[in-house]
Amino acid sequence: MKKLPRRFYDRDTLTVAQELLGKYLIHKQAGIQRIGKIVEVEAYLGPHDLAAHSAKGLTPRTQVMFGPPGHAYVYLIYGIYYCMNVVTEKAGRASAVLIRALEPIKNLEARTQGPGLLCKAMGIDKKQQGHDLLSSDFYVAAGEEAPFQIIKRPRIGVPYAKQWAKRKLRFYIKDNPFISKR
Repeated sequence: MKKLPRRFYDRDTLTVAQELLGKYLIHKQAGIQRIGKIVEVEAYLGPHDLAAHSAKGLTPRTQVMFGPPGHAYVYLIYGIYYCMNVVTEKAGRASAVLIRALEPIKNLEARTQGPGLLCKAMGIDKKQQGHDLLSSDFYVAAGEEAPFQIIKRPRIGVPYAKQWAKRKLRFYIKDNPFISKR
Protein backbone atom coordinates (compact mmCIF):
# COMPACT_ATOMS: atom_id res chain seq x y z
CA MET A 1 0.00 0.00 0.00
CA LYS A 2 1.27 3.43 -0.93
CA LYS A 3 1.99 5.66 2.06
CA LEU A 4 0.57 9.20 1.89
CA PRO A 5 3.26 11.88 1.44
CA ARG A 6 3.78 14.80 3.83
CA ARG A 7 2.20 17.22 1.32
CA PHE A 8 -1.12 15.37 1.76
CA TYR A 9 -1.28 16.60 5.38
CA ASP A 10 0.16 20.06 4.65
CA ARG A 11 -3.15 21.42 3.36
CA ASP A 12 -6.41 22.87 4.60
CA THR A 13 -7.75 20.74 7.47
CA LEU A 14 -11.26 20.45 6.02
CA THR A 15 -9.84 19.12 2.76
CA VAL A 16 -7.56 16.65 4.53
CA ALA A 17 -10.41 15.47 6.78
CA GLN A 18 -12.68 14.62 3.87
CA GLU A 19 -9.88 13.10 1.80
CA LEU A 20 -8.83 10.82 4.68
CA LEU A 21 -12.12 8.96 4.22
CA GLY A 22 -11.47 5.71 2.37
CA LYS A 23 -7.73 5.76 3.20
CA TYR A 24 -6.07 3.00 5.26
CA LEU A 25 -4.65 3.45 8.76
CA ILE A 26 -1.83 0.93 9.22
CA HIS A 27 -0.05 0.00 12.45
CA LYS A 28 2.63 -2.68 12.56
CA GLN A 29 3.37 -3.88 16.08
CA ALA A 30 5.00 -7.05 17.43
CA GLY A 31 5.05 -8.59 13.96
CA ILE A 32 1.33 -7.97 13.37
CA GLN A 33 0.07 -5.56 10.75
CA ARG A 34 -3.33 -4.07 11.59
CA ILE A 35 -5.24 -2.24 8.86
CA GLY A 36 -8.47 -0.29 9.02
CA LYS A 37 -10.21 1.83 6.40
CA ILE A 38 -10.98 5.32 7.70
CA VAL A 39 -14.75 5.83 7.52
CA GLU A 40 -15.36 8.70 9.97
CA VAL A 41 -13.36 11.77 11.04
CA GLU A 42 -13.71 15.15 12.74
CA ALA A 43 -11.83 18.33 11.84
CA TYR A 44 -10.31 20.60 14.52
CA LEU A 45 -9.33 23.91 13.00
CA GLY A 46 -6.78 25.39 15.40
CA PRO A 47 -6.69 27.67 18.47
CA HIS A 48 -9.70 29.73 17.33
CA ASP A 49 -11.82 26.52 17.27
CA LEU A 50 -13.12 26.26 20.84
CA ALA A 51 -13.48 22.47 20.55
CA ALA A 52 -9.81 21.98 19.61
CA HIS A 53 -7.33 21.12 22.34
CA SER A 54 -5.11 23.84 20.88
CA ALA A 55 -7.71 26.44 21.95
CA LYS A 56 -6.04 26.34 25.37
CA GLY A 57 -2.70 27.22 23.79
CA LEU A 58 0.63 25.46 23.57
CA THR A 59 0.98 22.87 26.34
CA PRO A 60 3.09 19.72 26.70
CA ARG A 61 -0.03 17.76 25.64
CA THR A 62 -0.77 19.86 22.52
CA GLN A 63 2.79 20.60 21.44
CA VAL A 64 2.62 18.10 18.56
CA MET A 65 -0.46 19.91 17.18
CA PHE A 66 1.65 23.06 16.81
CA GLY A 67 4.38 21.16 14.98
CA PRO A 68 4.72 20.07 11.39
CA PRO A 69 1.95 18.20 9.55
CA GLY A 70 1.85 14.44 9.18
CA HIS A 71 2.39 13.51 12.81
CA ALA A 72 0.08 11.69 15.23
CA TYR A 73 -1.51 13.58 18.11
CA VAL A 74 -2.53 10.87 20.59
CA TYR A 75 -4.12 11.66 23.94
CA LEU A 76 -5.95 9.91 26.77
CA ILE A 77 -9.64 10.61 27.53
CA TYR A 78 -11.63 9.57 30.60
CA GLY A 79 -8.41 8.06 31.92
CA ILE A 80 -8.92 4.89 29.86
CA TYR A 81 -9.19 5.55 26.10
CA TYR A 82 -6.63 6.88 23.67
CA CYS A 83 -7.71 8.98 20.68
CA MET A 84 -5.63 9.54 17.55
CA ASN A 85 -5.48 12.65 15.39
CA VAL A 86 -3.52 13.50 12.28
CA VAL A 87 -1.79 16.91 12.47
CA THR A 88 -2.55 19.07 9.43
CA GLU A 89 -1.42 22.35 7.89
CA LYS A 90 1.92 24.08 8.45
CA ALA A 91 3.68 24.26 11.81
CA GLY A 92 2.06 26.75 14.17
CA ARG A 93 -1.50 26.28 12.87
CA ALA A 94 -2.33 23.64 15.53
CA SER A 95 -4.99 21.91 13.41
CA ALA A 96 -5.74 18.21 13.33
CA VAL A 97 -8.20 15.55 12.21
CA LEU A 98 -9.56 13.05 14.74
CA ILE A 99 -9.96 9.53 13.38
CA ARG A 100 -13.40 8.48 14.70
CA ALA A 101 -14.09 5.09 13.11
CA LEU A 102 -12.48 2.39 10.99
CA GLU A 103 -13.80 -0.43 8.86
CA PRO A 104 -11.70 -3.49 9.77
CA ILE A 105 -9.55 -4.71 6.87
CA LYS A 106 -6.84 -6.89 8.44
CA ASN A 107 -6.13 -8.22 11.97
CA LEU A 108 -8.82 -6.14 13.69
CA GLU A 109 -11.06 -8.28 15.87
CA ALA A 110 -12.38 -5.72 18.38
CA ARG A 111 -14.88 -2.92 17.73
CA THR A 112 -13.63 0.12 15.82
CA GLN A 113 -16.73 2.38 15.96
CA GLY A 114 -15.41 5.27 18.01
CA PRO A 115 -12.03 6.92 18.54
CA GLY A 116 -11.21 5.10 21.79
CA LEU A 117 -12.32 1.71 20.52
CA LEU A 118 -10.37 1.99 17.28
CA CYS A 119 -7.18 2.95 19.13
CA LYS A 120 -7.58 -0.06 21.42
CA ALA A 121 -8.19 -2.37 18.44
CA MET A 122 -5.24 -0.91 16.52
CA GLY A 123 -2.83 -0.98 19.50
CA ILE A 124 -2.45 2.82 19.48
CA ASP A 125 -1.46 4.43 22.78
CA LYS A 126 0.81 7.13 24.20
CA LYS A 127 3.84 5.55 22.50
CA GLN A 128 2.48 6.86 19.18
CA GLN A 129 2.14 10.46 20.44
CA GLY A 130 4.13 12.63 18.02
CA HIS A 131 4.91 9.67 15.76
CA ASP A 132 5.80 10.63 12.19
CA LEU A 133 3.11 9.18 9.92
CA LEU A 134 5.70 8.68 7.19
CA SER A 135 7.33 5.91 9.23
CA SER A 136 7.34 2.25 8.25
CA ASP A 137 5.29 1.02 11.22
CA PHE A 138 2.48 3.59 11.67
CA TYR A 139 1.06 5.48 8.70
CA VAL A 140 -1.88 6.25 6.44
CA ALA A 141 -1.94 4.72 2.96
CA ALA A 142 -3.88 5.51 -0.19
CA GLY A 143 -7.23 3.75 -0.36
CA GLU A 144 -9.43 2.34 -3.03
CA GLU A 145 -10.95 4.81 -5.47
CA ALA A 146 -14.45 3.55 -4.76
CA PRO A 147 -17.10 6.28 -5.05
CA PHE A 148 -18.94 7.15 -1.87
CA GLN A 149 -21.03 9.99 -0.53
CA ILE A 150 -19.69 12.05 2.37
CA ILE A 151 -22.14 13.03 5.11
CA LYS A 152 -21.43 16.20 7.14
CA ARG A 153 -22.66 16.51 10.73
CA PRO A 154 -21.71 18.38 13.93
CA ARG A 155 -18.86 16.91 15.95
CA ILE A 156 -19.68 14.62 18.87
CA GLY A 157 -19.18 15.50 22.54
CA VAL A 158 -18.22 19.18 22.30
CA PRO A 159 -21.20 21.11 23.76
CA TYR A 160 -18.75 23.38 25.66
CA ALA A 161 -17.46 24.79 22.36
CA LYS A 162 -20.26 27.38 22.03
CA GLN A 163 -20.83 28.32 18.36
CA TRP A 164 -18.28 25.67 17.31
CA ALA A 165 -20.39 22.84 18.73
CA LYS A 166 -22.94 22.94 15.91
CA ARG A 167 -20.56 23.42 12.99
CA LYS A 168 -20.61 20.51 10.56
CA LEU A 169 -17.02 19.34 11.00
CA ARG A 170 -17.68 15.60 11.33
CA PHE A 171 -17.47 13.66 8.08
CA TYR A 172 -18.31 10.05 7.37
CA ILE A 173 -19.02 7.66 4.53
CA LYS A 174 -22.77 7.37 3.97
CA ASP A 175 -24.29 4.02 4.96
CA ASN A 176 -20.99 2.57 6.18
CA PRO A 177 -21.86 0.10 8.97
CA PHE A 178 -18.72 0.98 10.95
CA ILE A 179 -19.36 4.66 11.70
CA SER A 180 -19.95 5.53 15.34
CA LYS A 181 -23.64 5.16 16.15
CA ARG A 182 -24.37 8.63 17.48
